[in-house]
Amino acid sequence: MKDGFIKVAAVTPEIKVADCIYNAESICKSLDEAYAQEAKIIVFPELCLTGYTCGDLFWQEKLLDAAQEGLSRVIAHTAWHEGLVFVGLPWEKDGKLYNVAAAISSGHLLGLVPKRYLPNYNEFYEARHFTLGGPDTDWISFEGEEEEVPFGTELLFCANAPKGLCVAAEICEDLWAPNPPSTAHALAGANVIVNLSASDEVVGKDSYRESLISGQSARLLCGYIYASAGEGESTQDLVFGGHNLLAENGHILAQSSRFACGVTCTEFDIARLREERRRMTTFVPDEDAVYEKCRFWLKEKETKLTRGFDPHPFVPSGKADRDRRCEEILMIQALGLKKRLQHTGAQCAVVGISGGLDSTLALLVMTKAFDLLGLPHNRMTAVTMPGFGTTDRTYHNACELTRRLGAELLEVDIRESVKQHFQDIGQDPSVHDVTYENSQARERTQVLMDLANKKGGLVIGTGDMSELALGWATYNGDHMSMYGVNCSVPKTLVRHLVRYYADSCGDESISQTLRDVLDTPVSPELLPPENGQISQKTEDLVGPYELHDFFLYYLLRFGYSPAKLYRVAKLAFADSYDDETILKWLKTFYKRFFSQQFKRSCVPDGPKVGSVALSPRGDWRMPSDACVRVWMEDLEHIRV
Repeated sequence: MKDGFIKVAAVTPEIKVADCIYNAESICKSLDEAYAQEAKIIVFPELCLTGYTCGDLFWQEKLLDAAQEGLSRVIAHTAWHEGLVFVGLPWEKDGKLYNVAAAISSGHLLGLVPKRYLPNYNEFYEARHFTLGGPDTDWISFEGEEEEVPFGTELLFCANAPKGLCVAAEICEDLWAPNPPSTAHALAGANVIVNLSASDEVVGKDSYRESLISGQSARLLCGYIYASAGEGESTQDLVFGGHNLLAENGHILAQSSRFACGVTCTEFDIARLREERRRMTTFVPDEDAVYEKCRFWLKEKETKLTRGFDPHPFVPSGKADRDRRCEEILMIQALGLKKRLQHTGAQCAVVGISGGLDSTLALLVMTKAFDLLGLPHNRMTAVTMPGFGTTDRTYHNACELTRRLGAELLEVDIRESVKQHFQDIGQDPSVHDVTYENSQARERTQVLMDLANKKGGLVIGTGDMSELALGWATYNGDHMSMYGVNCSVPKTLVRHLVRYYADSCGDESISQTLRDVLDTPVSPELLPPENGQISQKTEDLVGPYELHDFFLYYLLRFGYSPAKLYRVAKLAFADSYDDETILKWLKTFYKRFFSQQFKRSCVPDGPKVGSVALSPRGDWRMPSDACVRVWMEDLEHIRV
């Protein structure tokens, strides 16, 4: 449960219809499998102690007594294990029969949740046998329990760990109803919903089931455990596939193969779900909800993680999805620039082109925006400004790409003007310090701004979101522009956008130039080359961008703590970086992220393209003098 993770399981046991003793033994055997995988919330299917397909046998008192006997066996089996277990069975109360989910923890029956909606459209006609459950909570006696047990649909099962864990149950058809009980459960505080189901299989139903469960988990910002009946149910008229699904906030984390029995496990991130709800202003808890809270206890310890963490969370996996997303992002960027050019009445757009990835992407976005406006490409001005660190490779690529795109190419050599500036401020040109570097960056920005004034145009910014996060920009140098088209595009995604353009533009000469840009090391080129090659490699100085983008995503999107971020980064990059390297650059990330906020507090306008952005006007409002101490102390306690 450390870091908010908890292991959960959906289980389909092999059963025999109406053989409650066999079924109880099968459930206990499956429980042992789930316990072996350290599952703490374990969910079995609807009516699994009897079988869902008993038909009119549900009216037989002998079956009902056998079901309770089976329940007692399962309860006893949990006595020496911590966790929360849900099993389904028929239950008689006040002369009526209910389809219930029994919640069990460590040898005790915590509560019974009846099914709220009963189907009457299939061969088993549940409404023929059962009564629908109501919202009022009642209390019943059960053999072996010293106190009465709550019975009702409005029950919450709350644990001490992980912090804030709250579980509620619904049964099969409840989810398919227009207003599922899980909606009220979530608004009352439940962040994990369990569903005990017996969903028969027909062609195509599995896809609909997946979308229904993923959608409900997204709407409710919850974890959703769906356990369905399978082998052993009667096949007189239907077949049950045992399709188990585990979803979290819109994502299917794990699912079973259909037409098989077994245990399906993953981990839910309860802390992440609580963070999502805190930031989601449309998720308004129902303060008038009256729910009975049933407490259970879990020992807090580290959960072994089996769920995956994408090392490149900003980049879609799979070429087709990635291409579609890249086209969408380029269009968002271009439309943002199109509107700004229209609104300002700009006669042209000016960009500094270096032969690097960011300025290349900015020029490609400009080209797309001008196409949308129906303007000739020669009204785009790309300015190459050779300095002390410029190499032949980047210079050639900048010039070649500009020509191929049909933009106006201007060259302004800044070396002499920067030398004059050094003389004016008393800077020794042989001292390659921050003044040496930043003077070049600011001179370039001055050239771009003045050219834009002269031409009646706008300076288009090239800096990306990863650089903003790290503060890897010269204040009032490349930090400044009149519209920043790349401001919410992380460095790992910039590369894919440029590659997508190279693959799809249909011009081999442009594609060839773009591929060479992609192969060029990331560098500001502010220090003199060594033997004609780039000497100043950004990732050698601030760390790998793929690590920083990973840190940025999980910090801003889900509010991960430093220690939790380090933990999941180790899993994501196990084949790429050792633990010491990850920790080193994570410390660098936090120090720079906090110390460089003052640069982000005054950035130019630019389009948001994803769920994570750093605009101080809406997406990330952080004081420029916030202290990093609490976060660094968390990292200092880590022992590699």
